Amino acid sequence: MSMAQLHDPQGLRRLTIIAICASLSVVLGVLEALIPFAVTIPGAKLGLGNIMVLTCLVTLGGRDALWLVLLKTLLTAFILGTFSTFMFSLLGSLCSLLLMFAMLRLGRSSFSLIGVSVAGGVAHNAGQLLAAAMVLGTTKIFYYFPVLVLTGLITGIFVGMAARHLISSLARIDHGGVF
Repeated sequence: MSMAQLHDPQGLRRLTIIAICASLSVVLGVLEALIPFAVTIPGAKLGLGNIMVLTCLVTLGGRDALWLVLLKTLLTAFILGTFSTFMFSLLGSLCSLLLMFAMLRLGRSSFSLIGVSVAGGVAHNAGQLLAAAMVLGTTKIFYYFPVLVLTGLITGIFVGMAARHLISSLARIDHGGVF
């Protein structure tokens, strides 16, 4: 965001909303880390923070969602992880955001929000496997992709339903035109 946008009340409002979304994403990520979901399926997560990413992408747009992803990933890695978890999360998040943005931009009427979310969940898992392949120096890790596709499908449905509900709620309370 430029300095001129920060002096614009609407720009400042957008920045504030992005910061709130990032904070909520981080809190959801920390809460998610307390749930022993990954014990059952290694590498799988619920992706609760992605509720905010999808909501931001739909309501504010791609640039703001990118800022949110960068903030969320950086802050969550500082709180919970290491550099490698940062790299895995960042690559997964960027792949997810890129695909969801493309789906919404090219065919908003062709895809349901849940469909976009599912595609984003699967793309996130593919990005993380790509990061693992780079770190490990092998593509053999992709044998695990079918398992992660299934988890991306299930968590994508949940994230999409939650985001749809949140977007609907925000639309009912929006008086300033940002949502």
